[in-house]
Amino acid sequence: MTTYGKVRLCERCLTVAGHRIRPFSENAHIHCRDYSLPLQRRLVDFASDSSFATASQKMEEHYGVIVPESSVRAITLGHARCMSEQSKASLKNCQECVGEGKQLIGEMDGSMIPVVLFDEEAEGDKRKARKVDWQEAKLCLVYEQGSCDKRHRVVMGEPGEAGDQWLSCAIEQGLNRQSSIHCVSDGAKWIASQADRVFASQGSFLVDYYHLCEYIADAAKECIGKDEKARKKWTDEQKTRMKAGESERVLAELEPYRNGKVGKEANKSEECHRYIRNRPGQFDYQAAEAANLPIGSGEIESSNRSVVQTRLKLPGAWWKPEHAHDMLNLRTLKG
Repeated sequence: MTTYGKVRLCERCLTVAGHRIRPFSENAHIHCRDYSLPLQRRLVDFASDSSFATASQKMEEHYGVIVPESSVRAITLGHARCMSEQSKASLKNCQECVGEGKQLIGEMDGSMIPVVLFDEEAEGDKRKARKVDWQEAKLCLVYEQGSCDKRHRVVMGEPGEAGDQWLSCAIEQGLNRQSSIHCVSDGAKWIASQADRVFASQGSFLVDYYHLCEYIADAAKECIGKDEKARKKWTDEQKTRMKAGESERVLAELEPYRNGKVGKEANKSEECHRYIRNRPGQFDYQAAEAANLPIGSGEIESSNRSVVQTRLKLPGAWWKPEHAHDMLNLRTLKG
């Protein structure tokens, strides 16, 4: 099957020592009932952005070629698996860049993916032993300050794997011993710990300013009450203090309203107080703005929607974890 439709030809086969030899197929790398590489490329391109059924419809609409949905799925997942292996190989073979140091910006965020799990040891119909769950896809992003060339990597594994891919992504963008990388993300502790592990003294970590603002706004309802103008004034004051590096004053404002509880029993003031005090040194917005560096993680959140959720969170779609991982790598690496 090709982009021009089915191609039929008569092939002369030889028999040598009882074995059939097909000289044309071996030299042309063409096999019976196979799909040409240009056709596979178009299938994968369509299927990486939309469902397998939609990709099949697009092939018929644009090229007049009818490809079964099952074939689209098999071909796409096969190439996605190869892309995942390529991602692992690039991490092992990455070399430190040389030359002038660059100011890089790194972001990371997680997104929950619907997965279906099978009990491989179950007897009989394994569909009766399946269960659905959610697993986190960890997406990272690195780009040079002022550049539109953004490099993504993604894993559905442990935080350490995500950190390794983050480092690989940074090296591909030119990280060397003279470079520095400004990391900004939400308050997830595993992200901050991976930034510290892989970038060490070359990296700095900043908590996303807008996530912090949400905590402050929620706490204002308890600290000020229902007066919207007074609540807004108080919220703006705390934001200004945080930007000026006066987190201790914000903590003092919250102190009288804490209930000292944890989990679901904690009130909003307690949650905001804990969010700030448990992340010392991660709110230096003044220095970031002075260096013209971002204080928000909007880039990675936008990427999460366009790279992860647009394809893997289709209505009714549930993925095997390994297939979800391969498809995510396909979407981040195929460009």
